[in-house]
Amino acid sequence: MSSQGDQYRQKADKKASSSGGFAFFSSSSSKFEEAHDLYQQAGNAYKMENKHKEAGDAFSRAAEMALKNDEKDDAANDFWTASKSYKKSHPERETLTLRLKLAVAVASLQKTIQLYKEKGRFRQAADRHKEIAAILQQEGGDLAGALEAFQAAGDIYTQEDATASANGCYKEAAELAGSLGHYQRAIELFERVASQSLGSALTRYGVKEYYLKAGLCWLATGRSELTISRVAGWKQDVVSTKRAIDNYCNADPSFATQRECKFLNAIADAFDAGDAEEFTAAVADYDRLTHLDAWKTGLLLAIKRNIAEEPGLV
Repeated sequence: MSSQGDQYRQKADKKASSSGGFAFFSSSSSKFEEAHDLYQQAGNAYKMENKHKEAGDAFSRAAEMALKNDEKDDAANDFWTASKSYKKSHPERETLTLRLKLAVAVASLQKTIQLYKEKGRFRQAADRHKEIAAILQQEGGDLAGALEAFQAAGDIYTQEDATASANGCYKEAAELAGSLGHYQRAIELFERVASQSLGSALTRYGVKEYYLKAGLCWLATGRSELTISRVAGWKQDVVSTKRAIDNYCNADPSFATQRECKFLNAIADAFDAGDAEEFTAAVADYDRLTHLDAWKTGLLLAIKRNIAEEPGLV
């Protein structure tokens, strides 16, 4: 016996493919509207039956019906609902693999974004970009895709003067860029967030953290630049880092007195001297009072490896 979800889906399919009868009594518009409602009912029924992949399919079909009637707001909402159902589908019990499940969820969100943009609902489009970023980062392991989605969300929030939301997305994007070794991009994003944060007493406290992370990226910059000689690249990293620290102190004079600034200078000096022991001691001293998180630790380990690997400097 077919489930209630199947029954609604069959009715919806029949209505969507029907000729519509005599034009006097019916119309394509009403046909698609009725099919839309039936697909929504099917989707809700499937959700109650814990058939999330089928629910996603039904809501996607509902969105297609809404588009046929040029109801873009309804379509956007339906695609969004479909994406949430696809995320909940169980790959071990469904024919959908995990990778395909996430790809379908992201595709539904991308359709939602496009429709929101066409309707001028940019804040909601940015929200959906954040959802895509979370899916790719947390469930899909696609850090590069998550980076692009976070930055896209931040750019839209910026256009909408939603500075706090934009900075949150840029911070996430910056950390992903640093983790992926895209240091220059990470620097630009961290410095952007820092600059935006200087203007408010509520956000100014976090500036030293952004400067620290940007400084670490400066020190790592050039390690993958194959066009620069290894020794020249080594020295350029230190010069760029020192120049960046000076710029940070000019933008925020209080930074010069912060432990973060002193720490950056200490490890830059150790890096310049090619002294891995001095570098390790500076890191340990800082970590005793201010615990280093996983992101900073990973970058510091990469920088230390560069000291050990640099010929003629240790």
